[in-house]
Amino acid sequence: MMNRESELQETVVHINRVAKVVKGGKNFSFSAVVVAGDGSGQVGYGTGKAREVPPAIQKASEQAKRYMIRVPLIGGTVPHTVWGRHGATRVLLRPASPGTGVIAGGGVRAVMESAGVQDVLTKIVGSRNPFNVVRATFDAINRLMTESQVTRLRGVAPSGVAAGAPGGAADVEVEAETVAVGPVDEAQDDVAPTDVATPDESAAGKGDAS
Repeated sequence: MMNRESELQETVVHINRVAKVVKGGKNFSFSAVVVAGDGSGQVGYGTGKAREVPPAIQKASEQAKRYMIRVPLIGGTVPHTVWGRHGATRVLLRPASPGTGVIAGGGVRAVMESAGVQDVLTKIVGSRNPFNVVRATFDAINRLMTESQVTRLRGVAPSGVAAGAPGGAADVEVEAETVAVGPVDEAQDDVAPTDVATPDESAAGKGDAS
C-alpha cells in the first residue's frame, strides 16, 4: 500500500524569528508557514511555532497535510478570474493560455505549483506579508467555481441544452404564447354582436320622421 503522504510536495514559504526580551535576556522562537500539495489539484497550508526551526516546520507540515482543499482546474489553469483577501493583502488569480507558465512570486507561486496549476497570471496588491499572502491565495481558491457548479447553484439549464428539449427555450415560448392568446380569445367570444342598420332601413327611418 502506497503512503499517500510520501507523494505530497512540501514547500517552506517563510520562517520568521521572534525575540522576546525577558529579565534574563532574550528568548528566541521561530514560526514557519508550509504549503503541501499532490500536484493534481489538492493543496493545503499550515503554520507552526517552536523554539527551534525543525519542530516549527514539522508542525506546519502536519497541519498542511491535515487540512487540504481541492482546486478546480480547467486545462491546467483556473476557471475564471478571482480575487482573494486576507487582512491588508489582496491576491488576483487570472486564467492564462497554455504555455504561459506560473507567473507568480512568493507564497502564491508555492501554492500554485503545489496544486498542479500549469498556467496562471497572479498579482499581489497591498501587504506582502508571506503569511497573509498564503491565506489570501487560499481565500481566492475557495471562491473558484466551475460552470457546472454555477449552473447547479442558480438552477438554470446548462448551455448545451438543445432547442425543444424539456426546459429549453422552445417550451418557454410556447407557454408564453398560450398564456397571452387564451384570455383574448375568451374575451372576444363573450362580447355579444351589435345590430348594424342597413342603408335601406336608415333611409326609411328618415322618411317616417319627416
